[in-house]
Amino acid sequence: MGTPILKLNQVTKTFGTNTALSGISIEVEPGEVLCLLGDNGAGKSTLIKVLSGVHKPSSGSVEVHGKPVVFDSPADASEVGIATVHQYGGTFPLMSVARNFFVGREPVKGAWPFKYFDQKTAGQVTVTEMQKLGITRVTDGNRLAGSLSGGERQTLAIARAVYFGAKVLILDEPTSALGVKQSTHVLRMIMHARAQGIAVVFVTHNVMHAMAVGDRFAVLIHGKKADDFRKGERTREQITDLMAGGEAMAELEAELAELTGPVRLP
Repeated sequence: MGTPILKLNQVTKTFGTNTALSGISIEVEPGEVLCLLGDNGAGKSTLIKVLSGVHKPSSGSVEVHGKPVVFDSPADASEVGIATVHQYGGTFPLMSVARNFFVGREPVKGAWPFKYFDQKTAGQVTVTEMQKLGITRVTDGNRLAGSLSGGERQTLAIARAVYFGAKVLILDEPTSALGVKQSTHVLRMIMHARAQGIAVVFVTHNVMHAMAVGDRFAVLIHGKKADDFRKGERTREQITDLMAGGEAMAELEAELAELTGPVRLP
C-alpha cells in the first residue's frame, strides 16, 4: 500500500444541532476506485461537499498526499487536483460542448484588449478528448451540450477533468437516471480514469454498479460509516442488507412471517 492521495481523519460535520457526518475516516490511493455507498439521507452529499471544498469539517482533518489541507472553497480543492462531477456533469445545455469543456479556462487568440475565444482549437481538443473516451458520434465542438445523452454529458465532464489534470475524480451518482447502455459507458469511463492512475471516488446507491468497478468500499448510514471493506470481502446481498438497515430488515421479515408465513425480502 502506498500513501493515500486523499484521506479523511475522523471528520465530523454539524449544522447547528444536526450532525450530518460523525467521525468519518476514509482514504483512496492513486489508481483506485473508492465506492461510497448509502441510501438517501446517509450523508453522501455532505461528504462530497467536504471533499470538494464546499464545506469545512466541524472537526477532524483532510489530507492530500499525506499533508493536512484546509479548503476555503472548491477552487482550493481544484488547485490540488480534486475534481467533482455531478449528475449530468454540471453541463450547460445551451452552450456548445467546446464551451462546456473549456468553461473558465478558455483558449484565446489575439492581443489584449482584443482577445477572443479560439473556437477552432477548443472544438478540436474537445472532440479529440471525447473520442478518446469512446464518444465517436460527437464530431463537432459547436454542437449544443443539451443534444447529448446523459452518458455523453457525463463523459464530457470526465474528459474535461482528466484533460485539466485531475488527480482525484469525485463522481456524484453518475449512473442514476441513466439507461443500461449509458450506465455501462460511464462505468467504462471510471475504469479508464483508474487505468491512468487517477483516484476515483464513486458515490452511488447502486450496489451492482459499485461492485463492477470498485476496489474499496465504504457504507454510510445516518452520517456514520457503518462498514468499510475491499473488493471480494462482502457479497452483494450483504452490502444491500447493510444499506437497508440490516437489523431493521430482519425485524420486518419476522413481522411479515407472522402474518403471511416465512418470507425473504429481496
